[in-house]
Amino acid sequence: MEPLRTLITVIVLLAVTALGGLVMAGMRFAGKDYPPAWLAMLHGALAAAAVTLLIYAALTIGLPGLAMAAIVLFIVAGGGGVVMNLAYHWNKRALPKSIVVLHALAAVVGFILLIVAAWSSRG
Repeated sequence: MEPLRTLITVIVLLAVTALGGLVMAGMRFAGKDYPPAWLAMLHGALAAAAVTLLIYAALTIGLPGLAMAAIVLFIVAGGGGVVMNLAYHWNKRALPKSIVVLHALAAVVGFILLIVAAWSSRG
């Protein structure tokens, strides 16, 4: 397993995950209390797969420092996702827009760091 190929794979998985996140955020800011369960679960499963692969790569082949920082931000974002799912969605309560925004910000900054790490390690 080579680091660059792994980073690209994770970036693709997270890009698909982000599309689902944008759809769900759009639904929330359009007035819907929470997204369909299948979409939230798919979003979480794809994100978990990507972060698991990233952590595995960090432990086995090593990754650049920016990718390691991205892992921390993805774990923070994942924590926000778990809170939204278990404390709000599961109980059929409206997702707090502040948590939606913080979740997205952590994920987006992590995604940008990951892209920069991949770009830097391509040479």
